[in-house]
Amino acid sequence: MKKIISILTIVIIVLCALTGCGANKDAVATDGSTSMNKVIGALGEAFENETGITVTYKATGSGAGIQAVLEDRCDIGLSSRNLKDEEKKNGLEGTILAYDGIAIIVNPSNQISDLSVEMIAKIYTGEIKNWKEISGNDAEIVVIGREAGSGTRDGFESITDTKGKCKYRQELTSTGDVITTVASNPGAIGYASLASVKDSVKAIKIDGVVASEETIRDGSYVVQRPFILVTKKNIKLSENAQKFLDFITSEAANKIISDAGVVPAN
Repeated sequence: MKKIISILTIVIIVLCALTGCGANKDAVATDGSTSMNKVIGALGEAFENETGITVTYKATGSGAGIQAVLEDRCDIGLSSRNLKDEEKKNGLEGTILAYDGIAIIVNPSNQISDLSVEMIAKIYTGEIKNWKEISGNDAEIVVIGREAGSGTRDGFESITDTKGKCKYRQELTSTGDVITTVASNPGAIGYASLASVKDSVKAIKIDGVVASEETIRDGSYVVQRPFILVTKKNIKLSENAQKFLDFITSEAANKIISDAGVVPAN
């Protein structure tokens, strides 16, 4: 009898794994960039309120989100960098949802309020090691960044021409971790999605330009990158996923996107 019960238990477990054991098959699954958390959350909530269809979000990072689309583990991938040629060759395509400024952040106690792109590059490559070298306090600069595969890191290093050259003290796995770390260390500098920046850190000007929707839209704030929706080319989305994609790329979604702190691409 015990043997029969054990076999039935195994069968039930297997069936649950195959069927999702009560998972909402009608939900739209998104996966990827941690920087897109706020905007996707706002869009998902508005979409659910209007249609009753749930949108799920996994904050795994841009590279992981792109891979999830390739492996059919989500409906829409989220990337805070442009797709690479190899990814496009693998059948992926990207739709620009919005443009986001990458804020360069320091601890609020830091007296530095403006840096050039060249100075930032020198800090991240280790050429400038102490804040006093750029008219700051006599304190070691603690360089904070994101992990390899992060869209934020890719965007930052591309713009500052520091790919493969950065001397990070810490490489963190989310935007929130970068903000928390910089907020707790007076000598730290980091980069994070402008939409995610809190009062616990100070976003500095870049070449005299404050990051804002206006300066991102007109291009005068140069440290910026796109937010990309990743799907498979020529592969039809589920009905609900297509509805969500149509909704978030429509003009009607622009206010929600703006309120989330980024600039609508439409």
